[in-house]
Amino acid sequence: MLTAAVCCAAALLAWPDRDALRRRRLGVVGGRGRPVVRAAGARGLPPPPAAAAIGALAGGLLSTPLVAGLCGIAAFLGARSWQSTRDERAGEGRLRSLADGLGALAADLRSGRPLESAIDAAALACADEQCGRQLTFALRAPAAAPGRHADPLFADALGRIAAAVRLSARTGCSLAAVVGAVEDDLRARHRLRLELTTATAAPRASAALLAGLPVLGLAMGHGIGADPWGVLTGTAVGQVLLVAGVGLEAAGLAWSRRLIARAAR
Repeated sequence: MLTAAVCCAAALLAWPDRDALRRRRLGVVGGRGRPVVRAAGARGLPPPPAAAAIGALAGGLLSTPLVAGLCGIAAFLGARSWQSTRDERAGEGRLRSLADGLGALAADLRSGRPLESAIDAAALACADEQCGRQLTFALRAPAAAPGRHADPLFADALGRIAAAVRLSARTGCSLAAVVGAVEDDLRARHRLRLELTTATAAPRASAALLAGLPVLGLAMGHGIGADPWGVLTGTAVGQVLLVAGVGLEAAGLAWSRRLIARAAR
């Protein structure tokens, strides 16, 4: 049983990243030598299934099967939360990259550069290669339906860029002015998100501190000579209390995260 758990954890950790392989293949086919810029923190923790397997394995080695199951669930939820935070940071990076590309496009158009070369320069100004390709598509094919994207803010920004190009073609207004207005709006939204993140930093820290108090209580009980961990894992009443406590802990963290996310909208 232990050998099977170790093999499953190793297989999950060695599972290939399909998105990374697809980006690598696209880069080879397209002949692009520019590296793909990844968001900070894109690596460093395993995906949720692997984290659950590792947590369950560690809990099984150190304690009872009940603790192994709780450790697996806690590791899975923690990895999901980390992935959500990572996706939010990646979305902010994409919006910054898109704003940089629009700024370069507006500057080139104001200087009299041809539209096609200005679009190519705007794509190169984007720090994210995929963002540059999607910006190029929105500028060159504004009538086409924008592709689906996991980030609704980024998809909405691409739709507004395509609408700006159509407006410029229909009315004859300056494309540089319209693109500059979209860029200003993106940067204003990014600043607002940063302000909201700063404003909710204290509640996030308070929730994390409160989440760590039960562990501190167990350490203090062990320090005064009691055996709280043995009671929680070795008796029927203690096991019920352990499951209930972990469930309430997870519910409290999820509820506080939801409240903070609602306040940050």
